[in-house]
Amino acid sequence: MAGPAPGRRLRLRPLAALALLLALAPGLPAAQAGQAPRPAERGPPVRLFTEEELARYGGEEEDQPIYMAVKGVVFDVTSGKEFYGRGAPYNALTGKDSTRGVAKMSLDPADLTHDTTGLTAEELKSLDDVFTTVYKAKYPIVGYTARRILNEDGSPNLDFKPEDQPHFDIKDEF
Repeated sequence: MAGPAPGRRLRLRPLAALALLLALAPGLPAAQAGQAPRPAERGPPVRLFTEEELARYGGEEEDQPIYMAVKGVVFDVTSGKEFYGRGAPYNALTGKDSTRGVAKMSLDPADLTHDTTGLTAEELKSLDDVFTTVYKAKYPIVGYTARRILNEDGSPNLDFKPEDQPHFDIKDEF
């Protein structure tokens, strides 16, 4: 079959163009005949945790995941069970928002809180570094603490911007 005449553009119908694109695109999964394409793999949608709910995931029960929060972001640290599981060196950080403890590199029970009041510039920089290079880089985000989204009186935190949150997809959340 001859190609288009010189100077003439080949026109494809939209459906044919899509089929051609899918056939030639590298890295796109091809569906088997008669089989629907699989949706993209995604983790579970994130959720909002109260302090009481988060406390249930402190690594005490063998069959439960282990969660901890830093900066109001709840991470699943189960893959680091040797560090965060029952009896492990950092187990005190789990089941709560331990932002202050992470910033100060402290396991003192008084530091195992979300409160960053009075932290030095160096501690705040350390917190941001550890948050980014350890927690966000290694552990899946499973949710946010209610405190990050709500004020103490239960009213919405107007400073919370879902679009600025890591892995937060508003259409999956509300």
